[in-house]
This record gives sequence, structure tokens and C-alpha cells, in this order.
Amino acid sequence: MALSVVHRTVFTYGGPVTDSVNTLHLEPRTFPFQKTLSALVKVLPATRLRRFTDLFQNITHHFELAQPHVKLEVVSHIRIRNLPLEVSAESKAATLSDYRDSSVRERIWPFLQESHLVSKHVDIWKQAVDLTRERPTIFDQSLTIMHWIHETFIYDVCSTTSSTHLEEAFSLRRGVCQDYAHVMIGLCRSVGIAARYASGYLYNGPRGTLVGAQASHAWCEVYLPGSGWIGFDPTNGTLADARYAKIAVGRDYDDVAPIKGNYRGSSHCQLHVSVEVTKID
Repeated sequence: MALSVVHRTVFTYGGPVTDSVNTLHLEPRTFPFQKTLSALVKVLPATRLRRFTDLFQNITHHFELAQPHVKLEVVSHIRIRNLPLEVSAESKAATLSDYRDSSVRERIWPFLQESHLVSKHVDIWKQAVDLTRERPTIFDQSLTIMHWIHETFIYDVCSTTSSTHLEEAFSLRRGVCQDYAHVMIGLCRSVGIAARYASGYLYNGPRGTLVGAQASHAWCEVYLPGSGWIGFDPTNGTLADARYAKIAVGRDYDDVAPIKGNYRGSSHCQLHVSVEVTKID
């Protein structure tokens, strides 16, 4: 399946602002099961974009706008091609003992630790233990956690913000895809499952049955020995298959925010974001 994504973000300020400094995660690298066909990132007012890879090998852009401006527009247009998702029988049978290999531990270590928005609170640990105690494999444990979140939490766009911590979302039992992903990551890490945050987009198809399409989306990825990082989407209760366009990965949302920055000037700012995901030949 090939997908095209156009992501447009417009900031309109209450007065001229200056010294705008921003970091973008809007261009995907090629991942297993996903190949980047093309990618273009544009900024208005026009300025020089510095392109590099970050700590997690995400393609990152950085720019600065020193001159006064009352509007900032960032547009990305990407095209990707996905292969069908395949998880081997060997990977489905893997247990936490398979993490003991030194090369595996080195690869997954950052995603076993607490991070800025994801903690190992005792209540989260207790819930994770209750959910996984009868499940011997990493795959089955992850599926159980994903389905519990999907069935227990309420999708509510008004209940949280981009800075909401895992513990608050866990207590509320509601939130958006970012919160669902953080909760799953926290539950997984608390029982020793390596889990990371994935950001990107979701193609809903003609039936329109998935939550989070036509907007930035987020899900959890779990490391399965033999297959690598496999996506679990607790918002929709499904594996992240060929309908998903992955942009960046990290410990939590703070590592992969599509646009992150600051400026000097008016505190009044209107934000408009539009995302269009289409299937292409």
C-alpha cells in the first residue's frame, strides 16, 4: 500500500513576533515494512532548513526566523510505500528471557527506562502485573495490555493536552492517541517489556472505522526478538499495519513532537492544523 500525506500547520499571531526557533519531525526515514518515496518540507516565511538525524535516527529539521512576522506556515508532503506487516511465529513465542542477549539489551535499554512523560508508578506496575501474569510471551502480554486500554479508556479530545503525563491519563481513564500510547508504554516498561513511542499518520480507508485518521496519530511499539519493533495501537485495538505512516520514534511524545519551538512576542496565537492522508497507486 502506498500513501500520500499532506500536513499543514499555520500559526497566526496577535502581533509581530521575532526570534522564532523550531524543530520539526515531519519527514520519515525508511523503516522495516516502510519505504519513503518522496518528502518535501516547506516553511513560510522562507528560511533555511537544517536537516539532520537525532539521537533516535529520526530525520529532523531545524530553522530560525529572526525577522518580524505575524504568520508561520509549515507544510510537509510525503509519499511512502508499506509492505504487509509480518510477525514471525518465533517472535510471537519470544519471552522476556530473550532480552538477555547483550546486543538486544543495548538496543532496547533506553526504552525500558522512565522518561519525561512516562513513569513506572506503583499503580501502573500493579495493573500491568494483573494483566500479564497469565501471559508467557511478550507478544501476548502486549496484545492484552493494548486491548485492555482500548476497552477501558474513553477517547476524549478535551480531557488532556500535549504535556499531559502518563499518570494523569491513567487516573482519568481517558485522553487521545498520545495518552493511549503513553499508558501502554508505561504498562509495558513496568513489567520489563521494551516499548517506545511512534508518531505518524493513519489511513482510514473508505469505511472510516478507525479513530485518529486525518490527523497526527501516535501508537506504541514493542520490541519482539526476531522481528524488531512492532506497532500496537491501543486507540484502535489493532497492530500498526500497512495503513500506518510512521514518521519518528522516541521515548515519549517530547522526543518526536511534529513541531516544537518558541518565539519572542505576542502571547496571542491561533493554531490551525490540517492533515490529509490518501491512498495512491
